[in-house]
Amino acid sequence: MDFDWPADDDPRRLEIRDWLRRHDGDPTQEALAAAGYVAPHWPKPYGLAADPIHQLVIDEELSNAGVRRAAGGIGLGWAGPTILFGGTSEQQERYLWPILTGEEVWCQLFSEPDSGSDLANLATRAVRDGDRYIVNGSKIWSSGAHRSKFGILIARTDPDVPKHRGVSYFICPMDAPGLELRPIVDMTTAYSFNQTFFTDMELPVDNRIGEENDGWRLAKVTLGNERVSLSGEGALWGSGPSATDLLDVVRSAGGVKDPVLRDRAARLHIESEVLKLIRLRTLTSQLQGRQPGPEASVRKALADEHGQNVMRLAKDLMGTQGMLTNTGPLGQPAEFPRTQSAVEGWQSWHGGFLFSPALTIGGGTSEVQRNIVAERVLGLPHDIDVQSGNSWTQNKTG
Repeated sequence: MDFDWPADDDPRRLEIRDWLRRHDGDPTQEALAAAGYVAPHWPKPYGLAADPIHQLVIDEELSNAGVRRAAGGIGLGWAGPTILFGGTSEQQERYLWPILTGEEVWCQLFSEPDSGSDLANLATRAVRDGDRYIVNGSKIWSSGAHRSKFGILIARTDPDVPKHRGVSYFICPMDAPGLELRPIVDMTTAYSFNQTFFTDMELPVDNRIGEENDGWRLAKVTLGNERVSLSGEGALWGSGPSATDLLDVVRSAGGVKDPVLRDRAARLHIESEVLKLIRLRTLTSQLQGRQPGPEASVRKALADEHGQNVMRLAKDLMGTQGMLTNTGPLGQPAEFPRTQSAVEGWQSWHGGFLFSPALTIGGGTSEVQRNIVAERVLGLPHDIDVQSGNSWTQNKTG
């Protein structure tokens, strides 16, 4: 890592501070979006085309001033970048500004009951009928779909070609006739997931992003888009507390005397520092114009297990009180310190612990991540694919 951290009097810092003064230190979401501070890495006029260091400076200055940007979630992190990449100018103008201001919330409609890790094997069909598509099928684990205005949907438009080639990418209004949501309540008691059913739902052709049957390429853009930031260190997929937050709780309570718990706390700190260094190595690669290498491939596998370790140690630091929902580690408050999760049910150490087993499943299982590392990083032989070259229909019919 060979970059210099901007000094306190860096012109970029002074510009942000002056802007904050002109907005009385409490800018609206609309003002933040117009200034390019919500997604500074996006191109103008939606962002500032900021390099990674500039993005981090903006994050730091806004955080120091106590300014919170609306949680962008899937709209800001996935839908927006894909619309920027493959959408028309009309689609960009219509959808990007409400994403930046937080006015319109988005969800993801990718995973299906029978195609989770093998996403390209999806079965939801979109059949072209003049200037519209007729959609039938179902999706699952649709996070926040019940609060969303739109969803990013991938559906099969040509079943007679190999599975990766017959997929198209759509913008789906979540109030469209023929769309039904059924809630999935997890064991934290949070209603954050849904199963989504489509029954002869109509989508205008204008809601397709990119060309027909080019959706898999766009889906890879969606899944590969991760905002360059060192501030999102929460243990629950960037939400909730970090290892540093937990260790601060330990210090504020006078530490722990049990040697096993002390050792686990030290190991947690080491894991956190390793992940921070991986993020910095990724940042260095981007500053040098290179695509992130092996460090990016291993990050998710390490980060998800680290999140589980944070929550396990927090629960064990509660002792026998850990059986109760209204307690925190070492007698501290049950609610997360400083940080707040955007997901219902995750705002307490108890809820975070109950959710943490899902970290190594959602967004690509740990087993899938290790296969990727083995094949694409270590160069080990690819698994034999007996279905290679077959159309999706041929594979389905055996």
